[in-house]
Amino acid sequence: MKKLLLIFSVYLLIATACQAPSNDTKAAETTTEKTAKAEKVTNEKKKAEKPKPPIQLDKIKLPKGFKIELFAEKVKNARSLRRSEAGTIFVGSMRAGNVYALRDENNDFKAEKKFVIDKKLNRPNGVAYRDGSLYVAEISRILRYDDIEKNMDKEPEPTIVYDEYPTEDHHGWKYINFGPDGKLYVPVGAPCNICESEDPIFNTITRINPDGTNREIVQTGVRNTVGFTWHPINQELWFTDNGRDWMGDDLPGCELNHAPKDGMHFGYPYCHQGDLPDPEFGEKRSCDEFTPPAQVLEAHVAPLGLEFYTGQQFPAEYKNQIIVAEHGSWNREKKSGYRLMLAKLDGNKVVSYTPFAEGWLDHDTQEVWGRPVDIELLPDGSMLVSDDYADVVYRISYTAS
Repeated sequence: MKKLLLIFSVYLLIATACQAPSNDTKAAETTTEKTAKAEKVTNEKKKAEKPKPPIQLDKIKLPKGFKIELFAEKVKNARSLRRSEAGTIFVGSMRAGNVYALRDENNDFKAEKKFVIDKKLNRPNGVAYRDGSLYVAEISRILRYDDIEKNMDKEPEPTIVYDEYPTEDHHGWKYINFGPDGKLYVPVGAPCNICESEDPIFNTITRINPDGTNREIVQTGVRNTVGFTWHPINQELWFTDNGRDWMGDDLPGCELNHAPKDGMHFGYPYCHQGDLPDPEFGEKRSCDEFTPPAQVLEAHVAPLGLEFYTGQQFPAEYKNQIIVAEHGSWNREKKSGYRLMLAKLDGNKVVSYTPFAEGWLDHDTQEVWGRPVDIELLPDGSMLVSDDYADVVYRISYTAS
């Protein structure tokens, strides 16, 4: 009898050990996982909250004759720039949720006044100006602030021009600008790092009428453009595009693209940098089907704003050439970008792509103190550059020696 009891007890122990974890055990494991994730997020936040380095203009390297100075300070998360005919500089933001207006009242190239036009918006990155009205792009909406320069100190109530863009936050922030055709161009980024989207509105550049009517897709296969402009002579579209992540530190390259006509496809998600099939989707379509970049940039440099230089102040060699703001990498082991680049053209062909201004990144220590975002020209031919990390707007000017 004792032997039977002993055998039965051993059997129970083995059976219990082989059972699947109880709901309580699963709950405990889930709680542990959640705690670990929460700790990771907290640690990342603490790391992000580390005090920023000071502004170090003396470290910026420019070609001979150029200088950089501060146009405006304490413009939290300064992103897209747009100048009105009256000289107001409108500034978008992302995480700050604010839209600003800067005024240089005494023409000393310093903004003495700063207005907060609106706040608590949903990543109001893009700003555009037309006929006295300020247009602002949120994730899914385009807002319009009428007669804006008479109401900058009143936090005016906007009119909703359009509210049917996707609500996805991933690559949902928008750069906007009015094209030569008078229409408002609005990009819609991919809602992921890499994916095929069922809704054709993703991975595109669209345009709408100023009143929000007649939305149409202009270009496709564009992963995430946060900057575009038109050639000052032939009016053809040029835009930057941010390459996908998690293919290594050196692939794929980001892109500077040229679209001489509507209806072009630039490869995403099937092909990157014009000749690199995507490891997941590349077998579905050939790179030969798509428009290659005008210039392949370094991987992960995050090109954002760009501007054709049309002023008279810089040397003649800069006339009608493109200056690109490389915001800088976020997940590359050795950081890349964090600079302004000069793309020189021969017709529609990029013949060189070289640094114009650099020094926001210390390559030896890997410390970053600034991240250029967007570019806007002033009537005297000097150039404004926004920085969403240093919370400033710079002015770059040239004086012949």
